[in-house]
Parts: sequence; structure tokens; C-alpha cells
Amino acid sequence: MNFQEVKELIKTRRSIRNYVDRPVTNEDIHEILDCARYAPSDTNSQTWEFVIIRNKEMIAKIEEYTWDALRNIAENAKQDGKEKEGKLLLRSFGPYATAFSGAPALIICLATPYESKFREKIFDPIGFVDDSVWHEEGIKSSTLAAQNIMLAAHAKGLATCPMTGPVLLAQKEIAELLDITKEKTINLVLALGYPERDAKAPQRKEIDEIARFID
Repeated sequence: MNFQEVKELIKTRRSIRNYVDRPVTNEDIHEILDCARYAPSDTNSQTWEFVIIRNKEMIAKIEEYTWDALRNIAENAKQDGKEKEGKLLLRSFGPYATAFSGAPALIICLATPYESKFREKIFDPIGFVDDSVWHEEGIKSSTLAAQNIMLAAHAKGLATCPMTGPVLLAQKEIAELLDITKEKTINLVLALGYPERDAKAPQRKEIDEIARFID
């Protein structure tokens, strides 16, 4: 394995919000998801599932749910005397939260609670941790799989954009639309498609700002 090639793949991945009108094939999606399932997970619990949406009407519905939630928040802010902040929410955050609307495909990344023989035979009987911890463990593993998806898509000439806006704003409505059961959490919404144009590299913190070495 060539380190420089891997590093270049990682460094050139971008979060893309504009896509050309070109479908993503079943073959490409299967190959990308094949990479996702090789992500690490807690005791190989593989606490991830994916819902792939290419139906334009359904993507538009998810966008509608997200905007409806944003407008409700903005209206509540106005009632509380914070009309300016509500308008800023719609104008500034709204386009980011709905940047998936022009993508030919969405991958809804789900997380399921961590389950294993260790939890069943050891952890739960002794009250090892609160149940919420197992929920969080599932989300962590699902996120690792999502990173594999984004890198694999980039390697195939596709682009992605990971978003939590719809999850924060309209998870209930999205779950009902997609018939997602209550024990599963919508972790991320990934837009997937062919990029309309390249995006500039955002500024990154220096290593000295994010790392501390203890020898």
C-alpha cells in the first residue's frame, strides 16, 4: 500500500453541495457499501445500516421536512423577540442543512445500539454502564463506516456531503417516511453524486494545535 496515495485521497476529499444531474449506479453504490462494512466497530458488532434513496420525490420530501422545521424554529424565535436570529438561521444555516436537495442519491446512515455476548453475559448483569452508553457506541461505529463511504466514493470519482442538519431538525418525520424503527438512530445523511465543480480546500488546524505528545 502506498502511503502517499492514501494521504492524497484523504486530503483531496471534499464536502460537495452541488451535483450534476447524473444517476449513481447500483454497482457503484454496492462497491462503496462494501467498503463501509469493513469499518471497525466495537467487538465487531457492526452497528450500522444504510437506506439508499434515489427517488427524487422522496429526497424533496426530506428537504421539505427540514425547511418546515427550520421555519418553525425561526417563528418561535420571532415570538421570543429574536426575529433577527431567526432570519439568520433561515438565510445562513438553511442552505447548509438542505444541501442534499440536488444530489441524485442520499445514504441515510443508521446506528443500532451496541449488542454483543459481552453485553449480554457480563456488562448488563453487573450494570456496567447506563443504557445510553450502548446507544452512543452504536453511533460511533456507524460514523466510522460513514467515513469509509466518503473515501470510497471519492476514489470512484463521486462526491459526498455529510450532514446532521436533517437529523437534528426532522429525524422523527424522516424516520416515519422511511419506516425506520424506534431502536435505530439516524446518524448522518450523506449526499452522493457527481460533483458539479471542485471545492476549495478549507483551512486546517496545524498538528501542534490538535496533538499533544507524551513520551
